[in-house]
Formats: sequence, structure tokens, C-alpha cells
Amino acid sequence: MNASRLTSKLAVVLLALVGAGVLLASGGRVWVNGTVNDAVLGASRLSGTGSEVATGVVALALVGAAAALASATSGAVVRRVTLVVLALAGIAEGIVAARVGLAPEDSLGPIAAKAAGRTGSLETHAIATAWPWVCVVASLLLVLAAVLGWLGASRWRGLGARYEAPSTSAGARGQRVATDWDRLDAGDDPTARDGSAST
Repeated sequence: MNASRLTSKLAVVLLALVGAGVLLASGGRVWVNGTVNDAVLGASRLSGTGSEVATGVVALALVGAAAALASATSGAVVRRVTLVVLALAGIAEGIVAARVGLAPEDSLGPIAAKAAGRTGSLETHAIATAWPWVCVVASLLLVLAAVLGWLGASRWRGLGARYEAPSTSAGARGQRVATDWDRLDAGDDPTARDGSAST
């Protein structure tokens, strides 16, 4: 696959949507399993899903997906802004997921405290499942999509001229004349007849 295809609008949007889709799906999956030995809970096994131990994982995925779609339908300046937002969403997702994967006890502790009816965190023994690392890879897809989009954005087109009202129309002899919308913008009422303003 050549570089122009990798940086095309379709490739960038699909790549971003795949990454965002994995991140959205991860919100309901178990990221951390562990145990806690507490006076209230006793010796209990606990687990935490992505949305519980990685606050914002779903919201950031939605931001990434929205930014990717917006970049495909916007003008040149907004396109660049949305690609930056896409990259930042991917970076934030990666940091959140890696933090859970590297320190699962810190993520499960607040869940244990909540189960015991307390605030703060309890000491737990926890291990991370594969999901945090799957999400790190998915977040890298968002960043990669943003980079490829940035490289190819200058060649992208917006929705196209067929979706926009024409600014001029052809006259009887082929000359270009203003449309009614242009006349309204200029303060002229196109519904007026014989030079008199319509009432």
C-alpha cells in the first residue's frame, strides 16, 4: 500500500474508528482481578472493568471517534484542529491504560473501599488482564491515524461542491449573475417587482 493510500481520508477515518471501537468495547471488560483482606469484606475477590478503573476511557474514545469524523467533513483549518484533538485523545487513552496495567493495585483499591462502604482506597493484591495493553495498542491507532491524517490532510477534500449552494448562476447569454441569496446578502429583495420593495 503506497503512502497516498495510507494518508487518505478513508484510511485515516477507518483506522481511528477501529481504535475507538476497541476502546469503547473495553469499558465493559474486566481490566483488573485481585483480592482484598478486610474486616468488613473479609477475604474477598474483586474485579474492575475498564470504565471502573480507567475513568474516562469511554468518553475519550467517543472524543476520538468524533474528531476523526469531523476531520473528514471539515475545512482545512478545522481539519487540522480535529486531528490534533484526535492525537491528544489517543495519548490520554494510552496514559490511562498503561497506568492501570503497570499499577493494578492502585486501580482496584478504590473499588474495594467502595465495596466496604468507605472512602479512599484499600490495600489489595491485584493483577491486570490483557485489556489495558490492548487499549494501549488501540490508543496508538488513534495517534497513528492523527499523524497519517496530518500528512495527508492537504490532499483531502471536504464534503464537495455538490453540497454547497452555488454563489452564481448563468444568465441568458452565459454571463455570470448573482443568485437570489447573494442579492439578499447585499440588502436587495429579490421578490420585489418593478423596482418596488415587497410589502
